[in-house]
Parts: sequence; C-alpha cells; structure tokens
Amino acid sequence: MPTEKEKMLKGELYNANYDKSLIEERTKCKMLCFQYNTTSPEKFDQRKELIKKIVGKTKGEFLIEQPFVCDYGYNIELGENFYSNHNLIILDCAKVTFGDNVFVAPNCGFYTASHPLDYKTRNEGLEYAKPIRVGNNVWIGGNVVVLGGVTIGNNVVIGAGSVVTKDIPDNSVAFGVPAKKIKDLQP
Repeated sequence: MPTEKEKMLKGELYNANYDKSLIEERTKCKMLCFQYNTTSPEKFDQRKELIKKIVGKTKGEFLIEQPFVCDYGYNIELGENFYSNHNLIILDCAKVTFGDNVFVAPNCGFYTASHPLDYKTRNEGLEYAKPIRVGNNVWIGGNVVVLGGVTIGNNVVIGAGSVVTKDIPDNSVAFGVPAKKIKDLQP
C-alpha cells in the first residue's frame, strides 16, 4: 500500500496530516524558512546557503527576497538567474520548476495543492497536487497566483494581479482572472 507521500508525489488524493513523515518534512522546511526570513539581509552568502538547504535544486545565480515560505522545498527547482521579490509563497506538494531568467514580482503564489470539490471527501482531509512549470525568460507581475497543473511557456509576461489557471503559450503576454493570452511577443 502506498504511503501518503507516495500518493502526494503521484498526484493522487492523500492526507497531508495523516503521514508523520510529511508533517516532519513540512516542519523542517518551515524551520529553515523561518531561519532564512530572520537572517539579516546583509548576510547574502548565508541567505544563499539557506535557500540551497531549502529548495531541491538551484542552478547558478539566484536571489529570493525575504520573506519566503514553502511547504517541503525539495519539490522546487530554480533555474539560472532566478529572482523573486518579497513574499513568495510556494506550496510545493508537487514539483515546481522555474526555468532560466525568471523574475517574480512581490506577493506571488505558486500553489500545487488543491482540494476536492466534493465536501465529504474534502472534510476527510484529502487533497491532491499537480505540478507547475515556468519556462525561460518569464516575468511574473505582482500579486499573481499560479495554480497546479499549469505550464507557463518561454518568453512570457504575466500581468499583475492575474490568476493563472491554464497553460500560457510561449512568446505571449497574459493577464486577467483567469489569465488569458492577450498579445504575442517576438521570440
């Protein structure tokens, strides 16, 4: 029988509060995020090393401004030259992958976790998670929410305040609630 963590990583219904290992992993990650968020901004190298302990994979240069919060950390991959402004939240119950040259404005959230529409199932504490992929050369405006199961292509701009519920194709500008492609960009 699969564990709750195995079900989580497969995108199946699971109970995040039933599996002791998931609770311990979240607690460990939250403690590292707390340590990161309370480290002086002038201690750049120390902050960078803490992020490397939190996230699953980093590539070259990156900077995440404080505060930053995530669930597990090990499901997050940062590409080269990744930058996030303040208040980044990543609910990484599934993989969240950022390509190279991704810029994220303040107050953005990437939420792989979701809950069943059926209240009886939801009330049992069950949830599921779907991955998020962000391509290369992407700019995400302030106060954007990206939901699980979404792929944002390469060379994309997401306008401030958008809620991205569906895939956004390469070389485009998208915004709105829900976000929709409104303009093509030159590759």
